[in-house]
Amino acid sequence: MSKFFGYIFSPIFYIFFGLTLCIFHPIQWICFKFFGYKAHKVSVDVLNFFLTYCQIFLFNSISFKNDYNLPTDRPIIFAANHQSMYDIPSLIWYLRKHHAKFISKIELTRGIPSISINLRLGGGANINRKDNKQAISEIIKLGRRMQENNWSTVIFPEGTRAKDGQLKTFQFGGIATLLKAAPNALVVPVAIENSWKIVRFGMYPLTTGHALRWTVLKPIDPAGKTPNDITFEVETQIRKVLNQTIS
Repeated sequence: MSKFFGYIFSPIFYIFFGLTLCIFHPIQWICFKFFGYKAHKVSVDVLNFFLTYCQIFLFNSISFKNDYNLPTDRPIIFAANHQSMYDIPSLIWYLRKHHAKFISKIELTRGIPSISINLRLGGGANINRKDNKQAISEIIKLGRRMQENNWSTVIFPEGTRAKDGQLKTFQFGGIATLLKAAPNALVVPVAIENSWKIVRFGMYPLTTGHALRWTVLKPIDPAGKTPNDITFEVETQIRKVLNQTIS
């Protein structure tokens, strides 16, 4: 039934999702051009509020749980599992006070309304996956911006989306590179559940009636720990929430 209703409601979802992206594209440009970073960030936050709650057109519920009083005067590395593109708007919206940035493929900085302009102007790292030197350089620059501004970065240590919801082994490179530039950053795991189900049949139909959940887990202070140890601890915490063991 979830797939059946997806045929009916996916077009409605895409219409509103696409309209939101198109409407906020010029709004972002105006905010940045005439009012600077702070105004641009507000426009991005509001954009992602609407993108997040477009899920109502698919009858999907949104739940974001955070039982921890996370600091705003210290950079944070949010390390999450990755299930679909719909993971990202909710992370931006609910982590907005932490100025969450992303490491993105440089190809995404062109041709996508709202998303491309935000990637170019928002302060994240846009990397060329075919140029390892450029990628590392951009991530280090992002780490320095985190350190200077007490921003946060969201990374997906799996390196790709888990399209079937099964967690892949986490890689420590991203955390290690960011910690070189922002050594006092707190590392915070985030478990994402059920967003893979939306796209289990691809772009169409999207499926309906899922409980989408984002859960902030116990923060990890990196002092005295190696990036490998930190990454393993992040993965272990997330696997526990997802009820998945290391294979």
